[in-house]
Amino acid sequence: MMYSLSELQKIANELRIDIIKALHAAKSGHPGGSLSAIDILTYLFFNEIKRTKENAFDPDRDRFVLSKGHGVPALYALFARLGLITRDELMNLRLLGSRIQGHPSFLDLPYVEASTGSLGQGLSIAVGMAMAGKLDRKKYRVYCMIGDGETQEGQIWEAFLSAPKFKLDNLCVILDYNKSQIDGYTSDVLNIEPYVDKLKAFNWHTLEINGHNFEEIKSAFGSAKKLKGKPTIIVAHTVKGKSVSFMEDKIEWHGKSPNDEETKLALKELEELIK
Repeated sequence: MMYSLSELQKIANELRIDIIKALHAAKSGHPGGSLSAIDILTYLFFNEIKRTKENAFDPDRDRFVLSKGHGVPALYALFARLGLITRDELMNLRLLGSRIQGHPSFLDLPYVEASTGSLGQGLSIAVGMAMAGKLDRKKYRVYCMIGDGETQEGQIWEAFLSAPKFKLDNLCVILDYNKSQIDGYTSDVLNIEPYVDKLKAFNWHTLEINGHNFEEIKSAFGSAKKLKGKPTIIVAHTVKGKSVSFMEDKIEWHGKSPNDEETKLALKELEELIK
């Protein structure tokens, strides 16, 4: 089943509500990067990966690695919507002994493809998965989301070098480019620009989109699937805290949960947006 773009936009905003509720229940976590990533992840899981409980462990399934592991509330909200976990379990975010830890943990929740959280490592895992797929002559694709602050890690650039060498056209990387990290704006902490020019020079098929525009998201994933001979990276310009006005582009919302009053305000805005 393919979802229309308007259906996906509505689902993404409903998932924003679930993200806020889970973070409020946890009293800690990362709303900014979860809200910036959810539009892309919604399209990816519903119209590309098409994850279900039945295909979640199929050896031929498409894989997804969340390298920016702190954005995992978005992934858990998707899992709940897809029926991989219950909505009640979603409210156990970050609790001691919970399967849904503050960063993705494969050992706790096997629907997670890889344990991540130490920034810079997830892309290397995705490269390895894509190489395995090639060697095993499998048709599955590997998707990996990275953060812009994360690309200040040297290991990311080693992976950027190796993927084109091995012609991993079954690998698609998404940069959630919300322009900020826990210590400030990316351009002030350690500027990664000119990002697109660098990736093109590294021989990546490089696409630049608005990461909240479903038409552009659809077009980018379609282009990635058609290309042969090199990996694709989608540089998705996003807004940290997207769709919650007092969180948008505010660095302090990188890693704190909303209190009772802030939660009420956020949920009211999101419910109005859905209407």
